[in-house]
Amino acid sequence: MAVNERVINIDELELEHSRQGDRFESHAARIGPLLGARQLGYSYDVLPPGKAGCPFHSHRAEEEMFFIVRGTGLLRYGGETRKVRAGDFICCPTGGPETAHQIINDSDADLAFVSVSTRMPAEVCEYPDSGKIGAFGGGVVRHLTRPAQALDYWDGE
Repeated sequence: MAVNERVINIDELELEHSRQGDRFESHAARIGPLLGARQLGYSYDVLPPGKAGCPFHSHRAEEEMFFIVRGTGLLRYGGETRKVRAGDFICCPTGGPETAHQIINDSDADLAFVSVSTRMPAEVCEYPDSGKIGAFGGGVVRHLTRPAQALDYWDGE
């Protein structure tokens, strides 16, 4: 790729709209694939007023970082909640419920942020609000379950 193919401006991004129920909505672009990223994923997300982009979750393999580009909102992190605003960097290392995170737009204007994450071949996420666990791998495996539905290791062998 030529150097010009490794650079894109926020103004040039084509944002895709996503909505799930009444709580989750975003306009987002996955930037990494556009620029040929290999080991990092990066995205630009815009949350409308009153919306979150994703459920409260933690990662066991992938670390994330967020940078608030414009607007204000709330960061849920572990058992705490705090205000965030344009210019804030947010670090979300791997871990369990103590590192679960979610950005919520509690304002009356759009909230925009850039996210950067490591890209691992396999990932396990936990969702404390719903009690789910998700296993993801290589774009092929996408399995969500709850601990009560787990099988014994030797089941069916």
